[in-house]
Amino acid sequence: MLSLHDVHLTFNAGSSAEVRALRGVTLEIPAGQFVTVVGSNGAGKSSLMKIVAGEERPTRGRVQIAGRDVTRLPVHRRARDVARVFDDPRAGTLPELSIEDNLALALCRGRRRRLRFASGRARRELMRERLTPLGLGLDARLHDLAGLLSAGQRQSLTMVMAGLRDPRLLLLDEHLAALDPGTQARVLDLTIALVRRLGCATLMVTHNMEHAIEVGDRLLVMSQGQVIADVSGADKASLSPERLVETIVAAGDVASDRMLIGEAVA
Repeated sequence: MLSLHDVHLTFNAGSSAEVRALRGVTLEIPAGQFVTVVGSNGAGKSSLMKIVAGEERPTRGRVQIAGRDVTRLPVHRRARDVARVFDDPRAGTLPELSIEDNLALALCRGRRRRLRFASGRARRELMRERLTPLGLGLDARLHDLAGLLSAGQRQSLTMVMAGLRDPRLLLLDEHLAALDPGTQARVLDLTIALVRRLGCATLMVTHNMEHAIEVGDRLLVMSQGQVIADVSGADKASLSPERLVETIVAAGDVASDRMLIGEAVA
């Protein structure tokens, strides 16, 4: 479903400020696979997400989604196939619009623009159907402004919006980072349920080592723009945060990554 072949991303190439954000990343994620990604700041996680989403174009290499070469396509040209949830709950919704209007915009994502009613009876029923399982009462608040919602409510709404168009690929960019532990647990449960319903390829960047190990089918560790460890199946299931430290040290021996994991374990 998602294929990256020898992807490089370099900023300010040839200058004293050159930064090699990605260094030859080759990656295959089939439909239905849930992949978590960990690594220290500067490891290349955000660059990987931006390349896949279309925010950045590779300096070299190829990106394919569902067999289609999208390397040169910008974000809006990938919107039908790719949904993304950011770390900031405010980033995925427009606060001055109602819950209904935000959902209506999500339903139009990736479609050709034309004059028509943004919402109607059938669409409202779909919205309520998707909001009701959240247990937050948002299905009865369609006319409330999104800006009135709490961080957890807005991120839950963003998750529903991400799944409305049944994307082929779901990108979760540290989407739990700004939430308190209780809300994190609720949104993580929502995430698992959404991924199961969609059956799409999913890439989730996280700084939480327990989430990285416990959630999903496969775990990638990034360092200095490369994937230094790729763990799945029984090997992933048997990992502990401490064992993950050993895996990272054995694969890359990167001090910043050891520091990150050590803090997470503590």
